[in-house]
Amino acid sequence: MWTTLFITTTLCFSMSQAGDFCENVLDECRKHDSWIGCYEDRIMTCKPRGRIMTGIKQLKVDSRQEVDVSPTFEHRVHIPSSALQRSRGNVPEVEVQVVASVINSSYFKLSPPQRSRIPQIYRRNGKVFRDSVVCVRAGTRAVENLSQPITLSFKHNKEVESGTCVFWQETSAEDGTGYWSGQGCETNYTAHEFICSCNHLSFFAVLVNPGISVTKADADKLSYITYIGSGLSAPFALISLFIYIYLHRRHPEKSISLHMQLTVAMFCLHLTFLLSSLLVQLLKEKEDSSSCLVLGLVLHWSLLATLTWSALEGFHLYLLLIRVFNIYVRRYLLKLSLIGWGFPTVVAAVCGISRVYGKYTLNYSNSNLTQHICWMSNESEQKLLIVSYITTVAFPFLVVLFNACMLGLVVFKMWDLRRGDRNFGSSSDWKKINKEKRKRLWKDCVTVLGLSCVLGLPWGLASTTYVSLPGIYVFTVLNSLQGLFIFLWSVALAWSKSQAANNSSTRDSSSQKMVTTSFNSGY
Repeated sequence: MWTTLFITTTLCFSMSQAGDFCENVLDECRKHDSWIGCYEDRIMTCKPRGRIMTGIKQLKVDSRQEVDVSPTFEHRVHIPSSALQRSRGNVPEVEVQVVASVINSSYFKLSPPQRSRIPQIYRRNGKVFRDSVVCVRAGTRAVENLSQPITLSFKHNKEVESGTCVFWQETSAEDGTGYWSGQGCETNYTAHEFICSCNHLSFFAVLVNPGISVTKADADKLSYITYIGSGLSAPFALISLFIYIYLHRRHPEKSISLHMQLTVAMFCLHLTFLLSSLLVQLLKEKEDSSSCLVLGLVLHWSLLATLTWSALEGFHLYLLLIRVFNIYVRRYLLKLSLIGWGFPTVVAAVCGISRVYGKYTLNYSNSNLTQHICWMSNESEQKLLIVSYITTVAFPFLVVLFNACMLGLVVFKMWDLRRGDRNFGSSSDWKKINKEKRKRLWKDCVTVLGLSCVLGLPWGLASTTYVSLPGIYVFTVLNSLQGLFIFLWSVALAWSKSQAANNSSTRDSSSQKMVTTSFNSGY
């Protein structure tokens, strides 16, 4: 009887203490929606069930010395003494508790991108390497913004070619969801392991195949394409400006004036980009200068001006095609100029006063490659996040969406005009009909392609840069050569003007309608 009572009491006591064992902490905390905080607190005070714990390592260390912790044979964590001392907080004790554990990535629930509202520059997507997440905790105080980062090593057998070091960032929804972020972490890839250097303590992992693999060779090729494209676009945009000035003197039309403004903005954009890229190469690694700040401001202003004038081109096209009658607006060009040049100037001035501009360092999400340009400084990441998201993501998206609708309207109008054309219905010369149809199709294709460049639709290809490496190449080629495309459009416009002057009438009545609406109106 006494034996039975002793066994029963022992079992009850063991069951009551089960939640205090480190092996049970994860299962106990998983009962809560937001289990991350529970796990971080209880893993520091739990007790091991036996002498050896798989995937969990607890140490009591001197905070004045650095420490190495290996929760498994595949993972190693190095914490500098500065991080340990900061983790003590106001506790007078020199020793601190250090814990490193490995958790399966299936416990981390990703939040939908539209729910988190986090720009893509910080959110990282990909498969967690070997489904392993390393939790690193120390002391009683949160540790972040370390000047001397901690390092984590993830061993690999060369089964992957690249990866990205990330940490788990919970959302504000308090439902346990979050996302993988690369902010504050750098990645180094060696023959046997990934080495992550991060400036805080958290849950860390390595994402493999995170969407796009940009090698050094690809980065160099993209740089050459950009420099060559902008080097061609700047002079061709300047030539286009002279062509538009010549056409405007002979045919003073509002559309040609709009083309002139857009061309000026595009010329400034490509020229400033080349100067910014050149200047930043002359600066030292951590050096910044007032010249770089000024060039970053002008580059941002030029981009906003180009996008704004593209939107105004779409608005003017709307007036031509929809409100064909009664499109007179008093001081129309002056009002458009106030918007086209005033809006970018105000935004750039506010950002300049807020000290947003400076040297920007682009870190590729899946490699240790970096590139520099005079743009928006990385020093204030919060300002960079807000300004870049509004002015380089949201605003271009709205411009491209609006102008895409305008281009769709043009295509519909062209199709409607072709359908209503009966000129060739009574003709018996089928060769002549086919020849004229091919001529029509060629004119329509030129009109649509030209309008796509004028309306800035190549900027919409930015979405393809998150899909594949070829998408990055297509986006880089088309947008770096926009000045050349504008030049080709100006030549086509000049040719149409000369043809219209030489031929007062045409046998293609529907083509004449479209030309009158587009080319002869400046499109």
